[in-house]
Amino acid sequence: MRRDTPPPRTGNSESEVLRGFLDYLRTSVAAKVEGAPEPQVRTSAVPSGTNLLGLLHHLTFVERATFLGERVTDWPATFRASPGDSVDDVVTRYRQTVARANEVLDRSPAPGVRRALAHMIEETGRHAGHADILRELIDGSTGR
Repeated sequence: MRRDTPPPRTGNSESEVLRGFLDYLRTSVAAKVEGAPEPQVRTSAVPSGTNLLGLLHHLTFVERATFLGERVTDWPATFRASPGDSVDDVVTRYRQTVARANEVLDRSPAPGVRRALAHMIEETGRHAGHADILRELIDGSTGR
């Protein structure tokens, strides 16, 4: 069981607020996947086939496309992690991608990234909610 961590309450500029909320969501979703047991982390409890590991794998590709300019040609495939990828592999890859994205954001003017930040907050928040439910179904873990 995890205790809830409240969202950030600091930031003087629009960019600081947006980045603070995005980083909060990024940390939350990675924590939901970290330590999840195999094979449940890959198993879907919903008809769509969505699974916890696949959500984080997908978010890695969304970060790459949004902030690093990588092209994704098959979005549905991004929801499936490779059978050879461990939970640690996917979590590490996500965190490395987030770090690279933050480097890009550090060099970008705030007005130029407003839409991208808003999109990533929406996308990450949506999937963080899915991850909350999927992780609770796996082992009862709740909170951030």
